[in-house]
Amino acid sequence: MDTISRIETSLALAFTRAQAPSGPPLLAAAMRHAVFPGGARVRARLCLAVAYACGDDEPAAADAAAGAIELLHCASLVHDDLPCFDDAATRRGKPSVHAAFGAPLAVLAGDALIVLAFQSLAWGTVGSPMRLGPLLLTIAQSVGMPNGIVAGQAWESEPRADLSVYQRAKTGALFSAATVAGAAAAGADPQPWRRLGDALGEAYQVADDLLDAVSTAAECDKPVGRDTALDRPSAVRAYGIDGALSLLTSLAKDAADSIPECPGAAPLRQLIAQEAHRLVPKSLSHAAA
Repeated sequence: MDTISRIETSLALAFTRAQAPSGPPLLAAAMRHAVFPGGARVRARLCLAVAYACGDDEPAAADAAAGAIELLHCASLVHDDLPCFDDAATRRGKPSVHAAFGAPLAVLAGDALIVLAFQSLAWGTVGSPMRLGPLLLTIAQSVGMPNGIVAGQAWESEPRADLSVYQRAKTGALFSAATVAGAAAAGADPQPWRRLGDALGEAYQVADDLLDAVSTAAECDKPVGRDTALDRPSAVRAYGIDGALSLLTSLAKDAADSIPECPGAAPLRQLIAQEAHRLVPKSLSHAAA
């Protein structure tokens, strides 16, 4: 089974296990709206790519970790789009969850997806219980305080925020969780893989800052210009477009160089090169060539 099929199967299985006719149907619909159809599933794909590079001896655990990380990412988008944060009317080319179902159900859908992520992680590690603890700690730390995505969102409410600290929490935390969890799910030493996740996470946030500054809503499938409108920290605001583009290139190289020696290192480097090319906004691709 290919990587995307593994991810979609894991997500579908989580919903099948969690839903029942006795549950509130609108909440179930809002949760599905947030997850299907998905985006690029980048974090989940990264988790499985690292697991594969490390031997992938427990595919069920790797699939569960990848699915949990994707569910947490989707939950963060639901909350990020709320009127009290970005007030985004669209996401992935369709109405955001609060636009389609209202803010109260969007809050509850995001909360329920967070819980579902940890339920699916527990279900997927029944056959490898010794790996549940490390996976649970790794993924939970990427979400909560002091350095997870919740903390990253909270920095936007502080009077001042260090750009690097903010970006590592808001975006980098789940990328680090993806690489560390991929290794842990395969029974490998996870710590050498953290640097890869850190570099990729920062690269994706810089790319998102560039998209917000120079792209259209049609290209991004979400509103643009929000960093300036909401006075948020941004690589473009800190370094300018050229500086942010140079930083993105440097981070992509750091990510590729950080991959530990392993049987799957070469295809993983190729995947990162492809993703780095995809990250550059179309309008700036000539500058990065």
